[in-house]
Amino acid sequence: MLNGFQKRSFSAEISGGRLVEHDLYEKGDGPVIVILQELPGIEKETIRFADKMEAAGFRVVLPHLFGQLGKFALAQNVARFFCVRREINIFARNQSSPIVDWLKALCRDTQLRNNVSGVGVIGMCLTGNFAISLMADESVVASVAAQPSLPVFAQQALHMSSEEIEATKRKLDTHGPMHAYRFAGDKLCKAEKFAAIDKAFNSDRERITLTQVPGNQHAMLTAHFIEGENSPTQKALDEIIGYFRERL
Repeated sequence: MLNGFQKRSFSAEISGGRLVEHDLYEKGDGPVIVILQELPGIEKETIRFADKMEAAGFRVVLPHLFGQLGKFALAQNVARFFCVRREINIFARNQSSPIVDWLKALCRDTQLRNNVSGVGVIGMCLTGNFAISLMADESVVASVAAQPSLPVFAQQALHMSSEEIEATKRKLDTHGPMHAYRFAGDKLCKAEKFAAIDKAFNSDRERITLTQVPGNQHAMLTAHFIEGENSPTQKALDEIIGYFRERL
């Protein structure tokens, strides 16, 4: 399933000074995009999406943050997810998870290793909010948040501190808008979530372009992606590829 990917490990500190290590899977040549997995884990649909981005001309970096590799085993992977609960706080309001520190360090390391001016980021579901926070880092020049869902049980809140919001706004003012997507009927990333993002970032100008795709599914780029020129998810993916090509 991971044919053609190169594996390495990366270590960095998170808040509190704790050292964290995760494996990475890398593939392709060209502008670099860091793809942040969603629940339940890195399974065939996530790998297929990474392959699509590689085929579109990008080098993809896929950190393995939680869950079983290569299998859709929801109960077991959710259990494994709680093993990293000190890194990802799914309930936190008005603050990001500690793993964001590790991801910033990864983006900087990836920028240096590939000798590029900046990297792109795609976050999905559980990691969708991280894509917004990472946009503030100097190493990140383009970012997409697909169905950002945190904090759980608080769709009207954001998984970012006020300081992070202001830092991201300043970065977007100089680099132009980033993008966020959701299915219109998504029950995990509801309209209230996009309203909260819009209120926090777009009160005086558009900093995050918010796109609602027809449908009531959730995993827009992976499990619920439908190919074809008349498919709304295909249109969204084409927009994302065009955005990254322009920025990177």
